[in-house]
Amino acid sequence: MDPLEEVFRSMRVESALYGRLEATAPWAVRFTGDQRIKFGMVARGACWLSVDGERQPIALRSGDCFVLTDGRSFSVADDPATPPRPCIEVLHDGPGRLMALGGGGPAATLIAGWFGFDGHGGKPLFAELPPVLHVGMDEERARALQATLDLLALETSEEGLGAGIVTKRLADIILVQTIRTYVHKTGWQRTGWLAALTQPRLGVAVRAMHHQIDRAWTVDELASIAGMSRSAFAAAFREKVGEAPHAYLTRWRMYKAGCLIRGGRVSLAQAARAVGYRTDSAFNRIFQRHYGVTPAAYRRTLAAS
Repeated sequence: MDPLEEVFRSMRVESALYGRLEATAPWAVRFTGDQRIKFGMVARGACWLSVDGERQPIALRSGDCFVLTDGRSFSVADDPATPPRPCIEVLHDGPGRLMALGGGGPAATLIAGWFGFDGHGGKPLFAELPPVLHVGMDEERARALQATLDLLALETSEEGLGAGIVTKRLADIILVQTIRTYVHKTGWQRTGWLAALTQPRLGVAVRAMHHQIDRAWTVDELASIAGMSRSAFAAAFREKVGEAPHAYLTRWRMYKAGCLIRGGRVSLAQAARAVGYRTDSAFNRIFQRHYGVTPAAYRRTLAAS
């Protein structure tokens, strides 16, 4: 399995839309911060995005999409200087819709929403990403995202049968596509497992490790898959990923084990075997080193909470 797909499957994402905002200048709305991921897209017109902690506002035009990965507060406006109204003041007919507002000037349409997800499942991904992702439609690999954004704009403008479930599924796709577009755009400039996935040789080896995470991989085997010498592969892997292959494999095994235990559908012994440990003692020792508690204590804590 591709590690990015693995993380998305483990996150157990719950998506919800704030709704559709039809605005005419001057206008500004502020969304409060919390632990959820925020996203938005400009379906028509243009606006400015101001994010808490960021020094400069971001200009958005029709088709642009943004994702805030740490749930901080933000504002959207026709102009950064326009005083914003709290989101709660412009809610209309419940939390699923935003009323029109503004002064009758140039029009803009914004669709905004959030994603709630399991923190453990999303940790490897969001630890790699910056707090603000901005994808413009003139960027490479943006055509698929544009098609999804167009569908979302259509669904939120009509009250068709099943519109609610369709918009939630489209929102999920937007999250995946935005992150994927960002990775393809900037991954080669950064370090970490996302950056390694964009490398032709290292990416093959990383995917092989995830595809058979329970296998007792050797550096020689991984180097062979990557088409590199052992020393060249080990050096390139450490430089790009930031740790040695075996350390990386162990970390992802523990992540996978944590996801399996949190899912509650397997025994501790089955979780250990699924990530490559043939004895419970070895699994318990590594798990406790990683999480600070034994697998049994970890499960008891989850059950209690």
